[in-house]
Amino acid sequence: MALAKESTPVSKNGADQDAEYRAQTRVWLRLLACTTLIEGELRRRFREEFDFTMPRFDVLAQLDREPSGLVLGELPKRLMVSAGNLTPIVDRLVEDGYITRTPSNLDRRVQIVCMTVEGRKTFRRMAKSHGAWLAELLADFPADRFDGLIGELDDLKGAVRDALQKP
Repeated sequence: MALAKESTPVSKNGADQDAEYRAQTRVWLRLLACTTLIEGELRRRFREEFDFTMPRFDVLAQLDREPSGLVLGELPKRLMVSAGNLTPIVDRLVEDGYITRTPSNLDRRVQIVCMTVEGRKTFRRMAKSHGAWLAELLADFPADRFDGLIGELDDLKGAVRDALQKP
C-alpha cells in the first residue's frame, strides 16, 4: 500500500488520534530495532574479522563508487555525518594506507580523497563479507517479500522527506 503524497487533514477524536500515534510509534520502534540489531552484528563482525569499524568501511564504500576520488567536503554530506566526526576517520584511513588526501589542482584549499590500490583490495574483500553477513541475517525473511518491503520503505522515506519540507 503506497502512502499518499498529499492528504487532507481530517479531524479525529482523541481515541483515533491516540491509535494513529501508537501505530506511528510502533513503526518507528520496529525500524529502530531492525537497524540496531543488524548494525550491532555488522559492527561486531567488522571488528572481529577485519579489525575495522563500520564508519571506516562506509568511507571506503563511498570512495569505491568514485574511482577518481571525491572532494573531502562531499563525504560528510554523503555519509550524513559532521565534518568533525569524519576527520579522525579519514586521518586513520590515510595513516593506514587505504586512502590518499591531496590538495586539488584547481583550488589548493580543497582536498581530494582517493582510495589506494590496497584500500580498494581491502574494501572489496570486506564488501564481499558484508554482503554475505546481510544475506545470513536476512535469510529467514521470505525473499518474495523484499520488493514489497523496499517499496513500502521508499514510500515511508518519501513521506518523511515531504514532512520535513513543509513550513
